[in-house]
Amino acid sequence: MPATATHPTREDFAALLEESFGRVDLQEGSVVKGKVVAIEKDIAVIDIGLKTEGRVPLKEFAGPGREAALKVGDEVEVFLDRIENALGEAVLSRDKARREESWGRLEKAFQANEKVHGVIFNQVKGGYTVDLDGAVAFLPRSQVDIRPIRDISPLMHNQQPFQILKMDRRRGNIVVSRRTVLEETRAGQRQELVSSLEEGQVIDGAVKNITDYGAFVDLGGIDGLLHVTDIAWRRVNHPTEILNIGQTVKVKIIKINHETHRISLGMKQLQGDPWEGIEGKYPVGTKVKGRVTNITDYGAFVELEPGIEGLVHVSEMSWTKKNVHPGKIISTSQEVEVAILEVDPVKRRISLGLKQTLPNPWEVFAEKHPVGSSLEGEVKNKTEFGLFLGLEGDVDGMVHLSDLDWKRPGEQVIEEFKKGDTVKAVVLDVDVEKERISLGIKQLQGDPFAQAGDLKKGAIVTCEVTVVHESGIDVKVVGTDLTSFIKR
Repeated sequence: MPATATHPTREDFAALLEESFGRVDLQEGSVVKGKVVAIEKDIAVIDIGLKTEGRVPLKEFAGPGREAALKVGDEVEVFLDRIENALGEAVLSRDKARREESWGRLEKAFQANEKVHGVIFNQVKGGYTVDLDGAVAFLPRSQVDIRPIRDISPLMHNQQPFQILKMDRRRGNIVVSRRTVLEETRAGQRQELVSSLEEGQVIDGAVKNITDYGAFVDLGGIDGLLHVTDIAWRRVNHPTEILNIGQTVKVKIIKINHETHRISLGMKQLQGDPWEGIEGKYPVGTKVKGRVTNITDYGAFVELEPGIEGLVHVSEMSWTKKNVHPGKIISTSQEVEVAILEVDPVKRRISLGLKQTLPNPWEVFAEKHPVGSSLEGEVKNKTEFGLFLGLEGDVDGMVHLSDLDWKRPGEQVIEEFKKGDTVKAVVLDVDVEKERISLGIKQLQGDPFAQAGDLKKGAIVTCEVTVVHESGIDVKVVGTDLTSFIKR
């Protein structure tokens, strides 16, 4: 029987059956291929092989950083949400298809630790959202750049690389980092730049940052540290005394650590070392002028010339002011005359003396007041072994208990003196080296034993007890006017 329009042939049934079996892959929730059969205003009509087409908004074929360049006849992949809705149309989505495609590519990139490209398109709490060609990722604020950025607008809506930090397909979470990519790129640049530098090389750089301990100098993509002690040979209390941010400086590469990429720089190394030939320039014993640069508890530093400083130890400050803080003797920035006491070119140390530029007061005293001469002094202190008198030249002399009186015990006589009294005494001895002056008060009167006639040392005499004390007795030698004190 011939085939008619109402009576299809066996071949027609076979063709229909084959077509039916050929579309078994069209399952809801899967990505399928289709063809654009029409574009109506902002809608693309797509045929995926079902009895009806599906409609997809053109905006789904666009996205952050890209436009929807779509025309009739293009083959596209879409997500089949439903085979047929209430209107009898297939429900399709290009966004969901792209998301499925993206997740597959992103998971492979994540496993291979490869970079992915995306576009920052929105700001959210704690960071930003990034479109990874259909999949949306979270970019934490701390992962945007190596340094904090106040204005991120120049980075928005531009294709750029990111590193996936973590992803969870079940929850639909992806976290990416732009900072990691920058650090990796910068590390490669640093490695390349460091390999081109050599120790001893002189190079120009720009001061990038200044701290208390030095300055960071940009050498054209990598920073080097110029420590405060390597800025100048002279003492530099703070780098801002010499450097300003943005200033161009010529530096010498002192050391390169190829493992950490740390570079140490120096400026003073480009100048002559002032310590060369220092012993000939400052012979021991000479007196020179300098400026006080720093005062500490143990002394003061004096700059003799730029780059050359010496220490005046507290013991070399004054002949007479002992245990006094150096700040009470001299002040910072004061110009002083000092004596060179010792020079050590190896340790780069110079010992200076301040008191050595002034006359030794004990030498002056000895010349002016020879042994046997009389003088006056003020009682400065009373101790268990004698009196201390303040003398001319800001020196002290001591009157021992045994030199207070010929006849009475010193412990008794010292009670008659009080602090501030002016008394007369005789110079008994001056020891310049030990800085000691011995004085006597009883020597102002003649030695009564010198008038004792035939009495000699070791002679046995008869004495009369005149007074009894707790510590001893006063006696008088019978037949004379000599008296003495005998301790218990």
